[in-house]
Amino acid sequence: MKLLLVLLVAAVYVVHQDNWLWHDKTLVFGVLPSGLAYHACYCVLAAITMAILVRCAWPQQLEASVPEAPPPAPADDAVER
Repeated sequence: MKLLLVLLVAAVYVVHQDNWLWHDKTLVFGVLPSGLAYHACYCVLAAITMAILVRCAWPQQLEASVPEAPPPAPADDAVER
């Protein structure tokens, strides 16, 4: 599983290098330059990759080392004197 995650990160890194779209003047949906559309899709891919990494590779010992917060003490609304 760890090897697959490393390969996923490496693939996302390689895909980020978009040398082939530098001089492409094609418009996507008639508005977006192809390089900008490519990077928008890349951002979605990067977010999905990070979600997978957090889900599968987050170190559980970090979560276990954080103590639970005690419940808040009740507030004294009526103070008698």
